[in-house]
Amino acid sequence: MPQLLADLTPLRLSPAFRRLWIGSALSAVGSQLTLVAVSLQVYALTGSSFAVGLLGLFALVPLVLAGLYGGAIADSRDRRKVALASSAVLWLSTVAIAAQAWAGLDNVWVLYALVAVHSGAGGINQPARGAIIPKLVGTKLLPAANSLSMVTFGISQMVGPLLGGVLVAQVGYAWTYTIDVLTFLAALWSVYRLPSIPPEGGHAKAGIRSVVEGFRFLGTQPNVRMTFLIDLVAMVLAAPRALLPAIGAALIGGGEATVGILLAATALGAFLAGLFSGPLGRIHRQGVAVFWAVVGWGASIALFGAVVLAAGGGTTAASGWLWAAAACMALAGMSDAVSAVFRTTILQTATPDHLRGRLQGVFVVVVAGGPRLGEMVSGGAAAALGEGLTLVLGGLACVGLAALLMRWQPGFLRYDSRHPEP
Repeated sequence: MPQLLADLTPLRLSPAFRRLWIGSALSAVGSQLTLVAVSLQVYALTGSSFAVGLLGLFALVPLVLAGLYGGAIADSRDRRKVALASSAVLWLSTVAIAAQAWAGLDNVWVLYALVAVHSGAGGINQPARGAIIPKLVGTKLLPAANSLSMVTFGISQMVGPLLGGVLVAQVGYAWTYTIDVLTFLAALWSVYRLPSIPPEGGHAKAGIRSVVEGFRFLGTQPNVRMTFLIDLVAMVLAAPRALLPAIGAALIGGGEATVGILLAATALGAFLAGLFSGPLGRIHRQGVAVFWAVVGWGASIALFGAVVLAAGGGTTAASGWLWAAAACMALAGMSDAVSAVFRTTILQTATPDHLRGRLQGVFVVVVAGGPRLGEMVSGGAAAALGEGLTLVLGGLACVGLAALLMRWQPGFLRYDSRHPEP
C-alpha cells in the first residue's frame, strides 16, 4: 500500500520545494475562495449571468498575453526575483479586492480591473514557478513533485468552491477575501525563501524576439510539441464543462447541485490520482503514459455522454443516474491529472533550462485557452446534437485523433525519461 501512495521524497529532500508546496497549497484554496466570491459579488451587483461571464474574459486575456511575455521575462532574469515580484502583485491585487469589499464600493468595473491585474500577474508568476521546480528537485523527482501538485489542485478544486459559497453566506465578501489575503502570505514567504535561480546559459533579452525564439524551438522539437497538441485535442474535442448546466437542469436533473457534484467529482479524481501516484515515478515511457491518459479522458467523457443519453431527461430532481455520471467525471479527472503530470514532466525535462520559462508560458496559454475553445465547440455542437450525443462523439473523436497523432509521430511513444529528447 505505501508504494501506491504519493512519493514524498521531493518534500523530504528539498526544504525549498517543501515550503513552496505548502505555500501553494494554502494559497490555492484561498484563490478558489476569491474566485467564487468575486463571481457571487458581480452577480449580486448586476443580477446578470452575462456580467459574471465577462469575468472570464477579463481574466483570460491578461493571462494569455502575460503568460507569453512572462515566460520570456522568466528566461531573462533571476527566476526567484520574477516569481517574488509577480507574487507580490498577486497579493497586493488580492488586498485591493478585499479593500473594495470592506469599503463597500460596489463597483463591478473595479472588480473587473482588479481581476485583470491579478490574472496578468499570474501569467508571469506561473511560468517562473514552472521553470523553478526542476532546479529544486532535479529531473528524476519531477514526476513525484508534479504529482504532489495534483494533490493540492484536487483539494483546492473540491474544498474551495464549497467553502467559498458557505463563507460568503455566513461572513460576507470582505472576510472571505481577507482569508485569501492571509493564506497567500504563506506562498509569498515560500518564494522569498528561495535561493537565487538564474537561467542557465546566460540571460536572454525579454521581448518579442525572445517569445518568437520559444515558439521556434517548439516548432522544431516533436516530443515537446506533442505535449501541447495532444492536450489541445483532449480539451477542444471533449470539454464537458459548458454542458453541465443543461445536464443538471433537464437531463439528469438536480440543477446547480448536480453541476457542483460533477465538478467536485472531477476534482476528486485529480486528488486521487495525486494521492495514489507512487507508481508514476517508476514509469519511464512517459509518452505512452500521456497517450493512454488522454485515451482514458476521452473514453470517460464518451461514457459520461452515454449516461446522459440513458438518463433521458424529463425531471427536475436529480435522478439515480447522477452517481454513474459522477463516477465517469471522477475517472476523467483522474486521467487528466495523470496526463498533466507527465506532460509537465516531459516539458520541464526535455526543454533546455534557458528556454523553460518561455515554454512554460506557452503551457499556461494552452491550459487556459484550450478549455475555453473546447467550451465553445461543445456548446455549439450541443445546440445541434444535444448534450449527450455531443459528449459521446467528442470523447470518441478525442480517442481517435490522439491515435492519429501517435501514428503521425510514433517517436512520442518511444520517449524515455532516462534519455529525454525534445
